[in-house]
Amino acid sequence: MTAIEIARRMAELGEPAKAREAYSLAIHENAGADPAQDMEAALYILQAGGNYKTSYTCFVDLYNRGHFQEDCLSILTEAFYAPNVKEQQSRYERNCKLLGKYPYLFRRDFPEFDTLPIKFFPFDDESYVPFDTREGRFGGHIAPRRQIVSRNFFKDLEKPILAENVFSQYELEYLNDNVRKSEHIGRENHIYLHYSDWLEFCSYLQCLNLRPLLEQEKIVFLIGGERSQYPIDFKARFGVDYGGYPVKPLSIRDFSRLVWHTQLATHNGGDFFNEIFDGHPNLLAAPSVMFDSIEETVGKIEAALKSSASAREAVKNLPDWSVKTVEELYLLRDRTGKDILVAMFLNEKGGADFLDKSARIAPAVFFQPHFSNILYTMTAASETNRRVTLYSEQYEQIRNSPLFRNFKYIKTFTPMRRPTTSHGATVKFMYANTMEPREDGKKGVVSDALSQRILNRSFMIDWQDRLYMDSVLVRFEDGKLNPKATFTALAAFLDLPYTQSMTYCSLKGEIDPESLEGNDLGFSTAAIYRTYDDYANDAERYFLEYFLRDAYEYYGYDFQYYDQAPVDEERLRDLAGRFTAIDHYIGESWRRNVFSTVEIRRDGQGISAGQRELTIEEMVKNQLREIRENRLRTAMFLLNNRYFINKDGQPLHMMPKLELDPELLEQPLYH
Repeated sequence: MTAIEIARRMAELGEPAKAREAYSLAIHENAGADPAQDMEAALYILQAGGNYKTSYTCFVDLYNRGHFQEDCLSILTEAFYAPNVKEQQSRYERNCKLLGKYPYLFRRDFPEFDTLPIKFFPFDDESYVPFDTREGRFGGHIAPRRQIVSRNFFKDLEKPILAENVFSQYELEYLNDNVRKSEHIGRENHIYLHYSDWLEFCSYLQCLNLRPLLEQEKIVFLIGGERSQYPIDFKARFGVDYGGYPVKPLSIRDFSRLVWHTQLATHNGGDFFNEIFDGHPNLLAAPSVMFDSIEETVGKIEAALKSSASAREAVKNLPDWSVKTVEELYLLRDRTGKDILVAMFLNEKGGADFLDKSARIAPAVFFQPHFSNILYTMTAASETNRRVTLYSEQYEQIRNSPLFRNFKYIKTFTPMRRPTTSHGATVKFMYANTMEPREDGKKGVVSDALSQRILNRSFMIDWQDRLYMDSVLVRFEDGKLNPKATFTALAAFLDLPYTQSMTYCSLKGEIDPESLEGNDLGFSTAAIYRTYDDYANDAERYFLEYFLRDAYEYYGYDFQYYDQAPVDEERLRDLAGRFTAIDHYIGESWRRNVFSTVEIRRDGQGISAGQRELTIEEMVKNQLREIRENRLRTAMFLLNNRYFINKDGQPLHMMPKLELDPELLEQPLYH
């Protein structure tokens, strides 16, 4: 039986839940081939209390394809538009009243609500599907409050900001919050919003809340041909001379947006990206810092402020800080961890030295919290269910941190380096670290970097998660080989101007600084082509490429070791038996730093040097056996489970890849 036949039969038998499920499947299988079948399915699902979004989407699609238009429009109007129209009308009239008094909108001929050419059919609490009555067609979904900045508003800061047809509430607030007042920088600096169609602009007043955008009178609305007035000479036209105002110093609360430079895994080239963004005139940046350390520091500062009875006492309790910063921080109402983080960056030596303090926009905070490693675990819903939930303690720390939650605007970018190269560098670094004592005086061991790497799917995101809602992945190799194309595109995504400071590497302004030991300076391509053959063999790299093959394909890396042949359990066991490089370093570190340091006795008596050596070797073998068994168990799990979901059961998506302008490429794209 087909899905539609099953659905009809379940409906006849009085099994609405099964019928709804079958009708949903029927819509998917039909793929629009039979409009009558889709109409039947959508009607049943809606009437039987199923997922209304399935029916809604189907009705819109049928209407736009010219099928059952009268019925579809009637259903959508009655079920979705009519219950919300009074609220939209009230919002429209409220905005018109505000704009009617606003000095920098030069039209007042607002149409009556009933004559507006666009109707907005609510899809859910956050989004609409617009219906253009002039074209008789539904448009795509719009979500005015979706937390995405979709364009490079701040590409050029030589003139006041001019933006075309901005209908996003989030973007309008973003502009209003981040473009500084003319009075604060001593020059004309209004936000010019140009709308090409007056009736379209008025229609969107049904969805927007203009009240918080008009209070400071930063915005100038230009409609149609009024664009030619940009920029307005405010002194000549309105008698306002902003040139007489002094530049106002930046305050802690001026910083409302965060650029989160994430750590995908270990040894992905994060230092290189920090050195590119160092010294940017519109970024308050600091080098990579351990997240636990910065949270601890924020806590100590908050405690010092709370224990202070006055601003003067707070200055004494923070003697290494500037008096101005401490006083401002102390006096802030509802002070948050985000405020303290900003103050820490401002107070750091050289932290604010490179900021353009008279820039048209407020700076963003550039932050790369670091962990010794990013570790993931995976859980399947059941033995028969291939859907897998990911969990990372490090990411949960970030997600729950007030340091992040209190930034109103967040842009996220994640560097990726070829996984096999990154893995080799990681093993080399791990092993070198086992030679150095830790804080507790002991020495560490090499962990199973292979298992950690195939479990780490930081490149897959929950697009509904605010921290990743506006995110992009950028390849380390592109930054090295095509820096102009890469960093022009990355600056555009982050809504920054591409500045001279991004054409070289620096650290606190020092050009081509001595990086961490082992890093390659500047735009050296050595890190791209180094294979780390002493730290990874071909079987291990085949294993990595196989289990990360979706990332390789999506982000444009060619396979160098995986031959794209099927891998079954037998093949996997054969591969796992040849991981001699990683196992050598694991075994050697356990032998030297753990087993060789313990006292070994038998029957209460000491043993000979030869017996001790044999015992230690047996202990190393047992340790490696356990690691290999766990590794194989992890690989077997992933071999049979490849569908990754969030905690609500929704599929994870690949993080979008930063696309480069082909015209700016200096060398062919890396593969």
